[in-house]
Amino acid sequence: MILLTGATRGIGKFLFEKFISLGEDVIGTYHNTFPENDIDRFIKIDLADYDSLKNMINKIQYKLKNVVLINCAGNNYNSFAHKSNIEKWEEVININLIGTFRLINLLLPIMREQNYGRIINFASIVAQKGVPGTSAYAASKSGLWGLTKAIAVENANKGITINNLNLGYFNIGMITEVPENFLKQVINSIPKAELGNPDNIFNVVKFLIESDYITGTSIDINGGLF
Repeated sequence: MILLTGATRGIGKFLFEKFISLGEDVIGTYHNTFPENDIDRFIKIDLADYDSLKNMINKIQYKLKNVVLINCAGNNYNSFAHKSNIEKWEEVININLIGTFRLINLLLPIMREQNYGRIINFASIVAQKGVPGTSAYAASKSGLWGLTKAIAVENANKGITINNLNLGYFNIGMITEVPENFLKQVINSIPKAELGNPDNIFNVVKFLIESDYITGTSIDINGGLF
C-alpha cells in the first residue's frame, strides 16, 4: 500500500489522484488543506507531533503491507538569513526534515519485518542552486540527502530502498502563483525553456517503486537546470 503525505495540494495531490486512478491502495495525509474528494482515504496528521503519527500508524496497521512511503508534505519560509525569525526558520526544519524522519522512523520496523519497503523523499533544486531567502527550505531539503544515504546503507539487505527526488519547477503548485515577470525569469533559466509536466515526477516515482537495486540516490528532475 502507498502512504502519501501532503496529498491535498500540489504535487502530492497530483500523485494521489494518479495512483487512485490506477486502482492502487493509497492513504493520503493532510494538515491544513482539507481533501476535496475521497475523504475516507485521508488522515489528518501533524508531522511535528510524534504521538499523533504513532496513533495514525496504529490505526492503519492492518493495511501496512509492502509499504511505499512518499514524503511530499512540507513547509516553507522565505527570508534573508540575517532577517529570519528563528522560530519560523526552525519550524521548516522541524516539518521538512525532522517530520519526514519521524514517519520513516515509525515505518522502518514494519518494513524490516516484512523485508520490503520503498521510501521516496521530495527534495528540491533550491538546495542545489543557492536561492536568496531560502536558507531554511534549502537546509531542510539538503538534510534529506545525508539522511537518505545513511538509512539506505542500514536497510539495503532488508529489501528496503530510499531515494530522493530533487525537483525543479513544474506547472503545478506554488510556482504558478508567483508574479508573471518572476515566472518568466524562472522559465528563461531552464534549458528546456518550460515548466515541467508532473507526469515526469510520477514516472520516476513509479520507476523507483518497481526498482529494488536503486537506493541512497538523489535523482534530479529539472529540465537541465543546475
